[in-house]
Amino acid sequence: MDIETTRSGHLGHILLNRPQALNALTHDMVRHLDATLRAWEADDAVDVVLISGAGERGLCAGGDIRSVYHDIRQGGDATPAFWRDEYHLNAHIARYGKPYVALMDGLVLGGGVGVSAHGSVRVVTERTRLAMPETGIGLVPDVGGTYLLSRAPGEIGLHLALTGASIGAGDAILCGLADHFVPSADLAAFSRAVEEHGVAHALETYARAAPDGTLAGQRAWIDVCYAAESVAQIVELLLDSGDNAAKEAAEQIVGRSPTALKVTLEAIRRAGLLGSLEEVLDQEYRVSCRALRHPDLREGIRAQIIDKDRTPRWAVAASPEEVGAFFAPLGDLELGLS
Repeated sequence: MDIETTRSGHLGHILLNRPQALNALTHDMVRHLDATLRAWEADDAVDVVLISGAGERGLCAGGDIRSVYHDIRQGGDATPAFWRDEYHLNAHIARYGKPYVALMDGLVLGGGVGVSAHGSVRVVTERTRLAMPETGIGLVPDVGGTYLLSRAPGEIGLHLALTGASIGAGDAILCGLADHFVPSADLAAFSRAVEEHGVAHALETYARAAPDGTLAGQRAWIDVCYAAESVAQIVELLLDSGDNAAKEAAEQIVGRSPTALKVTLEAIRRAGLLGSLEEVLDQEYRVSCRALRHPDLREGIRAQIIDKDRTPRWAVAASPEEVGAFFAPLGDLELGLS
């Protein structure tokens, strides 16, 4: 099965079990995960839930993008239902009534962030590589990612959203995307300690100081350059900053979907003004549904995942009016979390 659920003592363990696909989430997996969480939330015999990924490569590489691509080719009618259930699951995790321990080992991308970074106990390791890489396929960060990134220190969140850059354990904790560092060699023992003695004891025994990240030392140029009003101005400031890391960031940005970049900039800034995760998820659903009808999403998935030629032919960047249309209400099709 793509998800395995087990009970041991007072612990409920969820294992994402698609290692051949880096545990990418299918619609059935999302529904199974949500149903399990609801059952365990109402079960007094379960005190804590722990989620992990099968294999050595990561917790979860995101949603099943291949399925999205094939759905777009058939009209794109199934994907909104997948996103609807996924975003409801993200909100449920954030408000879960029991400790929700996420082992964010290895790759944690896109939808993998959604099933982990909203949890109450978020554990990273020296192998963690976390990213929201959506602009590289013509999409905008979702699963509550714009909520989390908009609340990172300074302009770091916008930097990560536009570039899709991956970060390690120290930077994940700095950005508020994780809480604790546990060496990967100790994860099995940590999980047993959670089962046998509870979360607090397990953390006291196995949590360590995280390795230093790099983002704190880059705040001088990140906070200045990403405060600009437009993507074009951000890129110009990055190139003119004289910092090699800033130049690399500019090069990452210019290779991504011009429309997705513009919408992402707007989405992060709007998310920072919204008061709750649910409001932001409602906004993300509007944006994602509009992105589904934009040619860049199909082209981005084709270039990165299907043909793997890494040479997407992006559409002309959206106008300000077209960017605004991504955020327009969906009427009866609204997600309706807030």
